[in-house]
Amino acid sequence: MKYPSIALAMQPSRTEHILSPDAFRRLGEVGRVLDPEPLECFDSDLAKRILAETEVLITGWGSPYVGRQVLADAPRLRLIAHAAGTVKGIVDEQIFDAGIAVTHAAEANSVPVAEFTLAAIIFAGKQVFRFRDLYVTDRGREQTHAMQRLAIGNYRRTLGIVGASRIGRRVIELLRPFEYNVLLFDPTVDAAEAKRLGTEKVDLATLMTRSDIISLHAPSLPSTRHMIGDKELSLMKGGATLINTARGALIDEAALLKTLATGKIDAIIDVTDPEVPGKASAFYKLPNVFLTPHIAGAVGLERGRLGDMVVDEIERFVNGEPLHYQILRRDLEFIA
Repeated sequence: MKYPSIALAMQPSRTEHILSPDAFRRLGEVGRVLDPEPLECFDSDLAKRILAETEVLITGWGSPYVGRQVLADAPRLRLIAHAAGTVKGIVDEQIFDAGIAVTHAAEANSVPVAEFTLAAIIFAGKQVFRFRDLYVTDRGREQTHAMQRLAIGNYRRTLGIVGASRIGRRVIELLRPFEYNVLLFDPTVDAAEAKRLGTEKVDLATLMTRSDIISLHAPSLPSTRHMIGDKELSLMKGGATLINTARGALIDEAALLKTLATGKIDAIIDVTDPEVPGKASAFYKLPNVFLTPHIAGAVGLERGRLGDMVVDEIERFVNGEPLHYQILRRDLEFIA
């Protein structure tokens, strides 16, 4: 494909910084951007005129659904490059059946998630949030001095990684310079591969029992829904921390909130189910919860990495080279 027509479909308020001036310049060198303003719907007259010419469609957060009607309105479409993570809920399976290539920037989005997780692990091991709360409350150091004598810190702590996913593996890689003992639960990984990753393969119960800090990196699938429930939470050590930067549905949140209310464990929660907890949720109130609004992934300038990755993929596609991050229909069963 030489010099294709390129269209954008995403919500501008959620995708600022994804396509930088340099990314637009690079797009202009390999194709023709039909409109620098992204489409926010596919049913307007303007959208239909643009789709009629579109050969490459760049989607992102807030993109309208790419399904049967887009196939009808975009007969020249050959590539969808998703400048975000999962394509589920964005791209219909019919797109794959039609022979249209699909690629995404999940690898780019995994970088800030892994960095956030590493910071969360270090802060959890050091009990940073509890130190902060005591210091601010007391405006003195008697209680924080006493805490320093406890069995806290990050030296030779045991970490449990649930899921050797793209992000899980990147977290494991980031942990290598540190002196952690890393356990891994992932049914798709055998003991030999776990060892190559620098981890010890264990079952979920063992991981929950032995870990000082547990970080979730499994995909959200019917088989993983509420994989962390009453039974698993009851196995956690007193004072252990559960970190979730993956998907809220992995945890039975009623069971988690019940456990957190006892004060037995701490939690660092970036994702919930539903995505925004109700205004009365205990997540907002419990002192042993550090809650963030789904910011582990790319925010602000970090989003530029997503745009750069999809432009790289478009360049490969135009030059007849293999895509590095292509998604096939069979992958949909396993990706988040």
